[in-house]
Amino acid sequence: MSKYFETQAIRNQTERTQFLEHSTPLYLTSSFVFENAEEMRSSFAEEKQRNLYSRFTNPNTTEFVDKIVQMEGAEAGYAFATGMSAIFSSFAALLNAGDHVVSCRSVFGSTHSMFTKFLPKWNIETSYFKVDEVDLLESLIQKNTKILYIETPTNPAVDILDLDLIGRIAKKYNLIFIVDNCFATPYIQQPIKFGADLVIHSATKLIDGQGRVLGGVTVGSKDLIREIYLFARNTGPAMSPFNAWVLSKSLETLAIRVEKHCENALKVAQFLEENNKVTLVKYPFLKSHPQYKVARKQMKLGGNIVAFEIRGGIEAGRNFLNNIKMCTLSANLGDTRTIVTHPSSTTHGRLSEEDRLEVGITNGLVRISVGLENVNDIIEDIEQALNRI
Repeated sequence: MSKYFETQAIRNQTERTQFLEHSTPLYLTSSFVFENAEEMRSSFAEEKQRNLYSRFTNPNTTEFVDKIVQMEGAEAGYAFATGMSAIFSSFAALLNAGDHVVSCRSVFGSTHSMFTKFLPKWNIETSYFKVDEVDLLESLIQKNTKILYIETPTNPAVDILDLDLIGRIAKKYNLIFIVDNCFATPYIQQPIKFGADLVIHSATKLIDGQGRVLGGVTVGSKDLIREIYLFARNTGPAMSPFNAWVLSKSLETLAIRVEKHCENALKVAQFLEENNKVTLVKYPFLKSHPQYKVARKQMKLGGNIVAFEIRGGIEAGRNFLNNIKMCTLSANLGDTRTIVTHPSSTTHGRLSEEDRLEVGITNGLVRISVGLENVNDIIEDIEQALNRI
């Protein structure tokens, strides 16, 4: 197989059937048949590797996972129905009652809810450090700490965490280092190169890229994925074959799409930085970003997410959204279409105001997932909305 990302994404496919199809077909079947009793016994005993039941594996989900494994430089993986099912299943498979997690405070709202509302039911506690307090991370590690978890770039404030530094800390204390790589995709960064044991994606975002299907995937070391697979096999959060087929096709164009997303996003960020209605702009490849040097060290490109603060607070933010014409108001991201989101009232709306402010989500913060339209049209729509505040 080629060493090049684009070729791997296109040419890594399942074996052709007797029909010699050029494109991988859909395997819409719940189960698979056996030729005799011994084959059935040995397959269920895992003496023989083959498809048994689509809750376990399916040719379409296998192809999708194999592509992500190769792109991330991992050993194995498992595909889930959603990104959050990938996150929860990975934690549930690896943690026991009484274990402890250390996490960056800037995480997706549902991940925060998992840490604060659901894991405590099983006596699993989480300690947080802020993005600008990585020097305090080691002081949070306890004897029962098992997992060190981060997102980078973070959602929605687009902060950057130093993967190499945190990876070395995880190794020093023998912790399982898990990275949510959703905003970057494997095309922009590969956390395993910096010491991550597991990498998680919400495939719903840039991996799909067109707002069509839900999906999640966890990849990493063979031993850890084995535990996650056994948990998922018995609890049932598997990705559907149809969604896997769509996502595998999406990966064929991931590189070229992400290149254009990032090109457009940088231009939008540069425009916003010059606009007098905007008080703050955060984009990893702007020199004004607090972690610009770290971003350039570990990321190939800056991603497609731009966060900015509008002068005038929450009312100005609402007026801006109400005046948007072409761009879409939605809570999703990573779409071909540019999406404008107000995090404090949507994706992170269930957090307290104190919790939101702790991670930089002010009432006036706007997140733009920059799409693939002509960048002049994107900027024109943003500009006219800002001018009407």
